[in-house]
Amino acid sequence: MTAFLLVPGTFTGGWIWDRVAKLLEGVGETVHPVTLTGLGEAADPAGTTPDLTTHIEDLVRIIDGVDAAETEVVLVGHDYGILPVLGAAACRPDRVSRIVNLDAGLPQDGEPALAIEPDPAVRELAVSLSADPSDGPGARVVRPPSAEEWRQRAGSADLSAEDLELLARRAVPHPADSLVQPLPRTGAAQGIPYTGVLASGNGSTLDLVESLVSMGEPRVRTLTRPEVALVEIPTGHWPMLSAPAEVADLLRRAVAGEGHRIGARAGSPVHLGPFLLDVPERGRERDGRVDLYYPDAETPRPAVLFVPGGPVDPDARPTPRDWPSFVGYGRYVASLGAVGAVLDHRLHGLGDYPAAAEDLAAAVERVRADPRVDGERVALWFFSAGSLLSADWLAAPPLFLRCVAATYPMLAPLANWPRIDGRFRPADVVGAAGALPFVLSRVEKERTEIDATVEEFLLAAKGTDLRLEVIPVPGARHGFEAVDHTDSARRAVRRAVRTVLGHLEV
Repeated sequence: MTAFLLVPGTFTGGWIWDRVAKLLEGVGETVHPVTLTGLGEAADPAGTTPDLTTHIEDLVRIIDGVDAAETEVVLVGHDYGILPVLGAAACRPDRVSRIVNLDAGLPQDGEPALAIEPDPAVRELAVSLSADPSDGPGARVVRPPSAEEWRQRAGSADLSAEDLELLARRAVPHPADSLVQPLPRTGAAQGIPYTGVLASGNGSTLDLVESLVSMGEPRVRTLTRPEVALVEIPTGHWPMLSAPAEVADLLRRAVAGEGHRIGARAGSPVHLGPFLLDVPERGRERDGRVDLYYPDAETPRPAVLFVPGGPVDPDARPTPRDWPSFVGYGRYVASLGAVGAVLDHRLHGLGDYPAAAEDLAAAVERVRADPRVDGERVALWFFSAGSLLSADWLAAPPLFLRCVAATYPMLAPLANWPRIDGRFRPADVVGAAGALPFVLSRVEKERTEIDATVEEFLLAAKGTDLRLEVIPVPGARHGFEAVDHTDSARRAVRRAVRTVLGHLEV
């Protein structure tokens, strides 16, 4: 027999699992929909100070109450619920037969829930509330979203009006202390069979995970362990509401160990592959967050500042400015008579766009102030999710900005991202860019969710004065400079570079 402990995320209780629980019980399974301490509708948060330890203890008590001789325990965590699940599994590794991560993040030992919380407003509020001991415990709670905010939250697009009303009516405040307390550093949960359920309607797909693994993204390494299986479910962040039958079925299949497995990759990550062009060796100068490659010239030259994508883990090494592709771009531009500059920004998480924008603005001023640079002739070249940073420059392009370029760009936040300030939505401000040249390199084999943002941008650009040039890259994938060394890809890079330099009058 199997006992499923269904653990909810922020603002919700065991009621969120009612439909799934009924289906599992209908086929003879034992089900424990869990309401964590402080999240019951009748609970008085002023009388308790629940934190992550409290919630881990909630689950341990239930595990200890299950007949060990007859029943195996499967812990299912959704959203925040994955943290107490991992903590309880570490406390009772011999009693837990499987962990199921239902469209939650990948918190590591020593990290709090806020490490996987995409909404910067929730992160800031939780930190500020938990940091003020002068308030009573009842004040240290994050209030649930309003009905309209539930509708706008990432991953809610496929919820019915009735489900949105249910969330708005039954959601309760969440204890802020539980969001800032880190998981214990025990490592005891490693080795327990683990199933990751990816909600493709929320932007999580096997293809995306494979791509992140191939790039060597540190956080996803845990998914390459042999005990980890992955499955996709075609719905949003609330599958227990939008697809309860599918969730009940996959939970039973998870017990049998079904799912896709991703092995660890041998050798260097694909993004550290060589640049697709053979460019001359050239020295560089490092100044803070900017690397500069200079041409052989006696007079000031125009500059192209390359802005990598992200988010990139702050502990990842090498950092983007040392990736062969960006070194290659910097050298290539310098070989053709312009200054190449590469920025290492602080885009380490989805809430870091304001910090990365500050880094970019400072880098532009640093480059323009260089006596070897013609500060009145500058181009900005964005890549991947770094392209959201172009919005500031499209909204109010300065006279010195002669061109903007973007390669395999993300030009709007993805559907599963938190709400991001409008300043980071290029499609919303393209009309303000006037006749600014914009060179867009579009790969043929782009991921669907990213290509949809390009379509949104192209539609918004119609009827504006933007001098848009789209350069197709046939057969190429995201990050093609390191992986698709084809003649057509090389031609596309040469064309894009020469087009940008032409706008700089090189």
